Amino acid sequence: MNHILVAKEILDTMLGFLGFAFTIEIDTSRDEPCLHIFTAEGEFLIGNDGDRIDDIQYLLNRLLQTRDASAPRVRVDVNHHRSMDEDQLLEEADRVAKRVINTGQSTKLHPLNSYHRRIVHNHFADHPQVKTWSPSDDARYKQITISLKNPPA
Repeated sequence: MNHILVAKEILDTMLGFLGFAFTIEIDTSRDEPCLHIFTAEGEFLIGNDGDRIDDIQYLLNRLLQTRDASAPRVRVDVNHHRSMDEDQLLEEADRVAKRVINTGQSTKLHPLNSYHRRIVHNHFADHPQVKTWSPSDDARYKQITISLKNPPA
């Protein structure tokens, strides 16, 4: 079973029932397959700060996992909103990391959801000078702390 085609079918059905005019393109060029939605009504699908697109992605993946527990996670993007948002997030994280390297002082990013925290943690996973961590509480939005791997003594 081709999971990305099943995911596209589920997403097409969901958005069709909601009455949107759209096209969906499949992107498998990254580690995580992505369904790109293109529509003139993007702001309605994106929501406030991307909350609606997060909900659509969550629901799609839950439905996909219900059909096949081994199905990979699928990203959903609307008019490249998520891609641009992630690029801005990583640019901000890089600026903070440079400041941490220059000052030696740990710095926290603004609160992020789990998806965005994973992106930042993965971005710095192999960084030679800084490390990241976030608290282990149950809050939906948590702050990531960026600090030096080897602080001066």
